Amino acid sequence: MNKWLLAPLLMLGLSGCSSLSSTDQQLLGEAQAGFNRIKNDADILRAAPKDVVRASESLARAERLASYWGSAEDVRHYAYLSQRYGEIARQHSLTLLNQERLAQLELERQRLQLTLREAQLLNVQQQTAWLAEQMALLQGVEGERGLVMTLGDVLFEVGAAELLPAASRTLLQVAHFLQMHPKRRVRIEGYTDNTGSVDFNLQLSRARAQSVADLLQDLGIGAERIEVVGHGIAFPVAENASSRGRAQNRRVEIVFSDEQGRLSAER
Repeated sequence: MNKWLLAPLLMLGLSGCSSLSSTDQQLLGEAQAGFNRIKNDADILRAAPKDVVRASESLARAERLASYWGSAEDVRHYAYLSQRYGEIARQHSLTLLNQERLAQLELERQRLQLTLREAQLLNVQQQTAWLAEQMALLQGVEGERGLVMTLGDVLFEVGAAELLPAASRTLLQVAHFLQMHPKRRVRIEGYTDNTGSVDFNLQLSRARAQSVADLLQDLGIGAERIEVVGHGIAFPVAENASSRGRAQNRRVEIVFSDEQGRLSAER
C-alpha cells in the first residue's frame, strides 16, 4: 500500500481515545467505578468470583479499545458488559447471604424443636410433676382475665422486638404446656413504658408480642390458637416516674384461656 495512504489509517487507529464522546467517556468511567466497588467487597468475591473475573476482563477490553484502536461502539459494548457482570455478581452475593441467613434460622428452629421433643420424652411421672409446677406458677397470677404469665423486657434488646436467646427456654415451657393442653388458647399482649412517642410504643409493643407468637408457632403451636395485641403505654402496672417502674411496664403478658379454649374479653 502507498505510504501516503497508510499514514492516515495509522493515525485513525491511534486516535481511538480522543474520538470518544463525553457520554462514552462517562460510561467507561462508571464501569471503572462499578468494578472498583465489587472488587473490594469480600462477600461478592466469595459468592461470585467468576462474574467478577468477567467484569474485570470486559472492563480491561473496553479500556484497551478506548486507548488506541477500538471504535466508540466497541468501548460502549464492553463497558456495558462489565457493568452487567458486576450487577450479576452483586445479585449472586445477596442471594447467597440470604440463603445463609435462612439456613441459620432453620438450624435454630430445628434445635428448639429437638429440645421440645426431648422434653416430651420425659416419663409420665416427670411430666406430671412438671405440669403441676407450671400450673402452680400460673395459678399464682390468676386474676379476672384468667391465668397470666408475664415476660419482662429482659428478653428483648432495648427498643427492639427481636427475642434474646434467654427467651427460648421460657417459651419452650409455654409451648410444652400448650401441647399438653391442646384446647387452651393464648392471647399475647405487648406493653411499654411512656418513653418515646405513643405511635412508636404502640408498634413496638405489638412487634414484641408478635415475636413471642412467632416463636411459639415455630415450636409447633398452631396460629389459630394465638392472638396478638399491642397496647403500647396503656395499662401500666407501675408508675413511669422511676426506672424500676418503667421496667415493670415494659412487658409481654401471655393470657391463657380456660380448658375449653375460652379467652377473657380483650382489654
